Amino acid sequence: MNAHNVIKRPVVTEKTSIQKEKDNQVTFEVDRSANRVQIRKAVEEIFNVHVAGVRTLHVRGKFKQRGRIIGKRRDWKKAVVTLLPGERIDFFEGV
Repeated sequence: MNAHNVIKRPVVTEKTSIQKEKDNQVTFEVDRSANRVQIRKAVEEIFNVHVAGVRTLHVRGKFKQRGRIIGKRRDWKKAVVTLLPGERIDFFEGV
């Protein structure tokens, strides 16, 4: 599996921004079939950093209703990657 197929996008929220500053952790949406070893190798290859640990969890899609129409958001997998001290990933450089 290609490294760019493993990592889909970074998850940028208020909580993940605090984790990034406080604990040096970055959160990604990853492929649902990817395991921790594949995620670690993909992050190290794409961002050129060293990874201390990877935690994964499956996020269930929420049910949403608009009027009488009921739908469901998709399920996805989230990975919280802890970087070694001194390592850094910047998504919004120069903004």
